[in-house]
Amino acid sequence: MSVKCLIVDDEPHAIEVIERYLIDFPEVLIAGTCHNALRAEEIIKSGDIDFAFMDIKMPGLLGTEFIKGLSNPPKVIFTTAFQEYALDGFDLGAVDYLLKPIPYDRFVKAMNRVRGVLGLSSDLPANNEPVPGSPLNREQFLHLRVKRENLKVKTSDILWIESVKDYIKVVLKDRELVSKYKISLVEKLLPTLEFVRIHRSFIVSLRKIESFHPSYVKVMGKELPIGRNYKQDCYKRFLKA
Repeated sequence: MSVKCLIVDDEPHAIEVIERYLIDFPEVLIAGTCHNALRAEEIIKSGDIDFAFMDIKMPGLLGTEFIKGLSNPPKVIFTTAFQEYALDGFDLGAVDYLLKPIPYDRFVKAMNRVRGVLGLSSDLPANNEPVPGSPLNREQFLHLRVKRENLKVKTSDILWIESVKDYIKVVLKDRELVSKYKISLVEKLLPTLEFVRIHRSFIVSLRKIESFHPSYVKVMGKELPIGRNYKQDCYKRFLKA
């Protein structure tokens, strides 16, 4: 069984990411891509669209308002860089809500939800496990606003991330970047198989951990504390890494 999907986003790069991820889902046929709600409406009305990836913040009309105005909308996975739109998306019965930049393993979760909603029985990737040649093994990035610049940081270059009040400090081997994000949001944007939350104020790259102790881990010779509520999960992740 195959299903048709539509990708709507005003950023060409965002469409490319979803198209690349969908290579691992042969049952999904991309019926079209477009950059605005007006063109999306034409495609939806002209063909059988089973579900759509819909960016929320687009010029002219929000994706949520567009879906709300359709008499017979397809199933929707909303995508956006703005967490505050999540509630509106779920109020409309969205299958899922993905925060950009979208980690591959989180994308797989959303696709498994689509599989359940549409009754697909084909062998799509499941349980967050990477498939051979999947984007999980390709370079991933974290987009940060630092001062007045938008920086694209390779997740493989990150040693750890530290929460400092309303900001985070992203520590790389040769520099530190400070950006106004909540650590809980950044945690959702990172590849979950590569990073572990060890403390309410620290997220660490599993690859960069040199050693661990009941109360701390060492990264580049620096001791980072393990919070009491994180110990059990940390040990499981350390032993598997």
